[in-house]
Amino acid sequence: MDSPALHHPPLPSRILRAGIVGHGAFGRHHATKYARMSGVEVVGIADPSADARRQAVATHGVPVASDWRDLLGEVDVVSICSPAVTHAPIVRAFLNANTDVLVEKPIATSLAEADSLIALAEAKNRVLTVGHQERFVFARTGLLDYPDAPLEVDCWRMGPWTGRGIDVSAVLDLMIHDLDLVHCLIPSDVVDVEARGRAGVSKRSDDVTARVFFDNGSVARLHASRISPVRRRGMRAVYADGVIEIDFVTRQVRNTTGRPLSQLQLDDPLGESIASFVSAARLGASSLVRPEEARRALETALLIDRAAQPQPEFEPALVRYA
Repeated sequence: MDSPALHHPPLPSRILRAGIVGHGAFGRHHATKYARMSGVEVVGIADPSADARRQAVATHGVPVASDWRDLLGEVDVVSICSPAVTHAPIVRAFLNANTDVLVEKPIATSLAEADSLIALAEAKNRVLTVGHQERFVFARTGLLDYPDAPLEVDCWRMGPWTGRGIDVSAVLDLMIHDLDLVHCLIPSDVVDVEARGRAGVSKRSDDVTARVFFDNGSVARLHASRISPVRRRGMRAVYADGVIEIDFVTRQVRNTTGRPLSQLQLDDPLGESIASFVSAARLGASSLVRPEEARRALETALLIDRAAQPQPEFEPALVRYA
């Protein structure tokens, strides 16, 4: 296997200064992971919410800011955990400040934004990776190592309303995780999508079902809901020699294919994702989740979003991070 291309010179022994933009449901976990890592120091957290800043100070005892721009030039690595519609401008600013970036999914909310960020990361020789951390769970099972694509894939991801992610639909909020995994299992081009969505609490599609057709003949069926009364999450892959079904809630695996499959481990995928990012930043190399792959998942997600139901244009002024 070829050595990964270097984005910048390695930093073997330097203490990496870490920053977090957004100290909400995801950002606080990012901050905790960084704080527990050797060779990394959390030096700043930014969030427009006074309550979030107070919690960050109480938990981590580090400087906090209401404006993420205060972290520019002050950190070596940064996690962007702000609302999805703010990802592109914030990631762009940190890449321009020569900072390696881990952005929570989705990479952006348009393909033009994603392409711009990928090109900028390459031009600036910076690491850019995206928080599709469930890739680490699948990589450990060996499911991503099979040479042949499944004939069919079914994915379901649903749970009660939490009030998070309302700046985008359930496709960009939830289903995009499964789309990343589907694209890893089926490395073929998408030829068509069918989708239906309904708004339940927000003004966007909170419950979406979709079918994705690939040029190799494979079909993926997906269901994502953030207004379900029950929590369900799983995947079923049909191969020529049998079926592999995973229930991530009960952690049960059914495998009739006879193919080797390691035990399902859901210990700490976020910790693995951040550790991989820090290692990539230290080595100046690529992380497991490349931005081009995140862009691929985004492209299919946007096709599904448009097919599910037309969405009104988002008003950036409503988001306090911008």
